[in-house]
Amino acid sequence: MKKELVLAIDTTTEFGSLALGERDGVIEEVALEAVDGYGHILFGHIDALLGRHGVQLTDITLFAAAAGPGTFTGIRVGLTAAKGFASALGTQAAGVSNLQALAFLGEGPLRAAVLDARRGEVYAALYDDQARALTDETVAPLDRWMAGLPEGDISFVFQNMAPFAAVGRGVERRMLAGAIARLAWEQARHPAALDANYVRQSDAEMAWTEK
Repeated sequence: MKKELVLAIDTTTEFGSLALGERDGVIEEVALEAVDGYGHILFGHIDALLGRHGVQLTDITLFAAAAGPGTFTGIRVGLTAAKGFASALGTQAAGVSNLQALAFLGEGPLRAAVLDARRGEVYAALYDDQARALTDETVAPLDRWMAGLPEGDISFVFQNMAPFAAVGRGVERRMLAGAIARLAWEQARHPAALDANYVRQSDAEMAWTEK
């Protein structure tokens, strides 16, 4: 029986990743770093990853991408690649929340996933141990968001711990593509249905709204 394979892409921050996986696990996860953007390096890294495992693009069952929150250009690069591959090959695609992927990599029954949103704010949401959202994803100052959390033993998961050192607890998970690959199977759909998960409006949208 032919294996069902997923290719997962995260280009939503300068520290991205790729993963090749199956339904029951991740075959390989690769870290990416692109301060100047991923457009000129992404496809070369995808070719190298698939080549190491003797896999062709036509062997992929599902193409997945981090849907955000993250940088606006980075989100679009990953989603466009996943949608393009899936559309061209007539297969399915999935867009997975970065916060949900972080929660999947956490520990404990209650998991607070937190990403730096800049401007003194964070993207954040609370999840259970199955990475199911218990609160809406939001953007807010960290202290205000933490003040609204329920009582109990909550573990924190960050993609970059440095901005949140004052929290004093939590784990750092830089690579999300492996978690995205695991979560994508339940979110597979027609590639045309994929959309970005910005959480916060872009600068252009906010400027337009304020007019």
